[in-house]
Amino acid sequence: MTNTIQVISEDRDRQSGNHPIILILDNLRSAYNVGNIFRLAEVCRIEEIITCGYTVTPPHPKLAKTARGCDKRVSCRQFESSLDAILFLKKKHYQIVAVETVANAFPIWDVPLHFPVAFVFGNEAHGISKRIFEQSDAVACLPVFGFKNSLNVANCAAVVTYSAIHRMT
Repeated sequence: MTNTIQVISEDRDRQSGNHPIILILDNLRSAYNVGNIFRLAEVCRIEEIITCGYTVTPPHPKLAKTARGCDKRVSCRQFESSLDAILFLKKKHYQIVAVETVANAFPIWDVPLHFPVAFVFGNEAHGISKRIFEQSDAVACLPVFGFKNSLNVANCAAVVTYSAIHRMT
């Protein structure tokens, strides 16, 4: 057994294929959060990011700062509204899962997932609209135990994405 830990500091060759997961970003205010989510999507080999409403879309300088080049490596399209994106994906047989801390939500690990799946992440201050909940197949959350009732949207997206990938394997 060795006591040496080798840190991998360089980029590696991309594995082929993407996970059948789409991240829908509904009116996110922070370009930095969006850039962080692009980084997540690249390292997790997510199929696509869909930006909706006033969520920034590449190319954008603040997004690019946190995305660190991943905004050029992840497929992205923009819809005027999340409702339009959801209706489009439903026609392609995606399961739609709204992710929000609300009373009727189940922890992400208790929500049955059917792939392909699209997760909807809402505005940092206002969350997801009632119309989006009505069109969703499930509502998931990350349980919170502290005083605050929410987690940063990019951090939430990471937990949800890794949870979904884990369940695929």
